[in-house]
Amino acid sequence: MKGDYLLIDVGNGRTKLGLATREGVLDRRELLTREVSPDNIQAAVADWKFHRPALCSVVPKAVPAFRGVYGADLLELTCKTPMGIGIRYPKPETIGPDRLANAVALFHLHGAPGVVIDFGTAVTFDVLSADKDYVGGVIAPGLRLMTDYLHERTALLPRVDLREPEAAIGQSTEGAILAGAAIGYRGMIRGILDALRKELGVSDDLKVVATGGDAAWIVAGLDGNIPSDSDLTLQGLRIVANLNS
Repeated sequence: MKGDYLLIDVGNGRTKLGLATREGVLDRRELLTREVSPDNIQAAVADWKFHRPALCSVVPKAVPAFRGVYGADLLELTCKTPMGIGIRYPKPETIGPDRLANAVALFHLHGAPGVVIDFGTAVTFDVLSADKDYVGGVIAPGLRLMTDYLHERTALLPRVDLREPEAAIGQSTEGAILAGAAIGYRGMIRGILDALRKELGVSDDLKVVATGGDAAWIVAGLDGNIPSDSDLTLQGLRIVANLNS
């Protein structure tokens, strides 16, 4: 399969790979981040043809493997990369590159002012001002991190497979954990979004989009019809690659 870009999103648990044209993502694959190596990278994309790789990574120790394979052709997203948005943040070099990619996709695909909610190991809220500047965000424990911690730190609470609870009042230990996870998590998200709207001075005009592994089922239970885009980070990388081709 042929495309213009290899898009690489290195997360704490998984590394997402996307083959993209200038207009969109054609195909997607994954590697476990702990298994990233030059040989595994080349094997994973052996049948993909592309002109340039573009990378964002929150795992610095994984990056040398990609540099070793792609050398000077590798476009690494940092706060200094032209991306079509501004940054108004005290220490821009501390912003996770995945969060910048999400902000780029938010502006170019949805508009500003806006917020990206990324459901990963942590759940992050990244905020764009009305004048399309990245101005900061919120970081909270991820949903699975929270439920796994309950299991690991208590003697009797089991590890659960996350899904929609049958009722708010759990009639089993598992049901109670599911209710606390889903309903409690949605309450946290509503509270954070309300605070962000107030601080930005924006009500109905705030663009909100979600991404990440648990995004679709969590936002389905929220008011406001928040769209979910599992490719948002890759789309941001694609747009950055277009701007730097």
